[in-house]
Amino acid sequence: MSRSAVAFPELEEEIEDEATKPRVQPVHVIVAYNDDDHTFEYVIDLFTKVFRYPLEKCTRLAVNIHNQGREIVWSGMKEHGELKIEQLRSGGPDFWAAKRVEYPILCRLLPGS
Repeated sequence: MSRSAVAFPELEEEIEDEATKPRVQPVHVIVAYNDDDHTFEYVIDLFTKVFRYPLEKCTRLAVNIHNQGREIVWSGMKEHGELKIEQLRSGGPDFWAAKRVEYPILCRLLPGS
């Protein structure tokens, strides 16, 4: 009798399923924080440009950030969130402020739950 590999079709099928199964990436969120220097106009305009949200949603987010100190403004894939963070940080100065504000709004990309 010659030596031959013993096939276990059930195990091969299980291994193939695990290898080809799509992996779900974890959701990430962008949290924006309140400061006393940026104006509502600036934040609303920035969110409209970066996230392409309707004006009403951007206004609601800006008010929530002001009242609560922070707010989740976006959720999705990590790579997309990294791009959005860069866009938020490169928003330019706040020309609506009484005193010119040169620094970007404070925001962080965090793993979602």
